[in-house]
Amino acid sequence: METRVWHYDGQSGERRMPAIAPSADERHFTLAGDGADPGPYAFADLQPHGTSHHERAFGLKGRPGWRITFLEFPPSEIAVHLPKPARYGKWIDRFGLWRSAGVLAMLAVLVVGLTLKLPPLLARLIPASVEQRMGRLLVGNLGSYACSTPAGDAALKALGARLRQDSDVTIRVVHAPMVNAVAFPGGQVVLFDGLIQHASSPDEVAGVLGHELGHVAHRDGMESLIRQYGLSLLLGGFDSNISDYGNALLNARYSRKAEAGADGYAIGRLQAANISPLPTAALFARLAKQDEQPGNAGLLLSYLSSHPLSASREQVFRKSARAGAVYRPALDAAQWQALRTMCGNSPRP
Repeated sequence: METRVWHYDGQSGERRMPAIAPSADERHFTLAGDGADPGPYAFADLQPHGTSHHERAFGLKGRPGWRITFLEFPPSEIAVHLPKPARYGKWIDRFGLWRSAGVLAMLAVLVVGLTLKLPPLLARLIPASVEQRMGRLLVGNLGSYACSTPAGDAALKALGARLRQDSDVTIRVVHAPMVNAVAFPGGQVVLFDGLIQHASSPDEVAGVLGHELGHVAHRDGMESLIRQYGLSLLLGGFDSNISDYGNALLNARYSRKAEAGADGYAIGRLQAANISPLPTAALFARLAKQDEQPGNAGLLLSYLSSHPLSASREQVFRKSARAGAVYRPALDAAQWQALRTMCGNSPRP
């Protein structure tokens, strides 16, 4: 019984219906009738063009547009010579499905590992001069709203000195009602006046400031930006997107590891300065408690969104207090009053 196929020769555009038959050597086939070029053609030159339940189509190597389509599954004497259709992809068929799945799983693990490890590595490769320039740009207009009075500046300088502020770190207080603080790259630390007004003592501010100095020391701000923006931050230049980067840092949620590292740094600085960590623990407890009460979301959202609180963080500060220690306040009463009032006449952003 003849086996007929739909056939296009790739030249005339005319569809023919010749009969296909294997040659005597079983490596070739011919097409007979309906004006088709009889060939012979090699089975090895056939290339699958897709499959369905009712038909199989094949092209011919080196002959664009040439095609034969079986209207029914071909008889065994022909089917045995036809190339098998690709089920998943040529390289997967050659390599094996399960072996390919294993390789892809390993590649996925490597990609995840690089995603986690690459940002901190890149952050540490950025020259300090570049990071400092970026920090100054990120602070940008916020700097023009910085509060300044002789007594307030002296109190802020004294607080930084108690926490052993590095010489390349700049701390400023900005007149804004947000209960927040942020560490920009390049040693630029901003305390918002809303945080100072919300604090019950200078020791609470010292704990928060020590935490931000920890982010600076660990270059967490730079790492956070690289994690969010990738290599475009380094290769595309950051000047044109500086406002986006600044907003990203204001709303950054650091990883638990970064937050724990900054807390540990703050505790170390508080201990070295003989400042009690208990007020900072109390601040965390108060913020967490007020967050649960209606009407406080607007006041606390800025701090809680960028520094998520937990009972464990409060406990870490509380447990770091030394039994029987005699602590000294971070600032005396006059210095604390000067810090709280230094934004009195400053413009708000």
